[in-house]
Amino acid sequence: MIEVKNLQKSFDEVCVLKDICFKAKQGEIITLLGPNGAGKTTLMRCLCGYLPTNGGEILVDGKPLTAELTQTLQKFGYMPENTPLYSEMKVFEYLKFVGEVYKMSPDNFKKRLKDVVEKLQLNDVLTKKISALSKGFRRRVGVGAAILNTPKILILDEPTEGLDPNQKTLLRNFLKEYAKKALVIISTHLLEETEALASRVIILNNGRIIKDTNFTNLKKEAPKGNISRFFYQLTHTED
Repeated sequence: MIEVKNLQKSFDEVCVLKDICFKAKQGEIITLLGPNGAGKTTLMRCLCGYLPTNGGEILVDGKPLTAELTQTLQKFGYMPENTPLYSEMKVFEYLKFVGEVYKMSPDNFKKRLKDVVEKLQLNDVLTKKISALSKGFRRRVGVGAAILNTPKILILDEPTEGLDPNQKTLLRNFLKEYAKKALVIISTHLLEETEALASRVIILNNGRIIKDTNFTNLKKEAPKGNISRFFYQLTHTED
């Protein structure tokens, strides 16, 4: 579904992504794991076409991302780290606005809204202003907007940040269910996130992929099963 070949991204003289290569398909949940500044958010923005690359190639269903960018991006759902929302809108108004951006028919929007509200438990806040929501609810509204058009590729930057334990469980269960028919890519700083999702793990450090595995194998590789210590060793090496 997505193939990344020798991806490079620089800002001025600073190279923040270096020879990134991986393939990903429907049915996977991939957690991009790494310390601050590892390149996770930049990689996500490149995958979504938000940032141009300086080299390499991103293929979506075998075609270059930039070949028919507008059409290809219809397959994507993306939520940035800071969950930018229009705070003066009510939740329903915002989701309706998103549906209009996607040019969804009234019947399709009504059907998808019902599904999104049910699965993310947003019914109690539909008529509330976004400015009045807790950080956890804002996160869930952001995820709701990202999945409204049923994207085949869902990319979420730090989706559980600010959520309480029950909200984290709700969202993780949702992602596992959604990934049965889509590709889900999330970024996180939390090892527990990767373990809870039983997902594929791509560890980034200094703009490079240093590990591409799953949580079970990662735990096997970790001396005495201490993944936190192993992660520290992996990400505190010189570039």
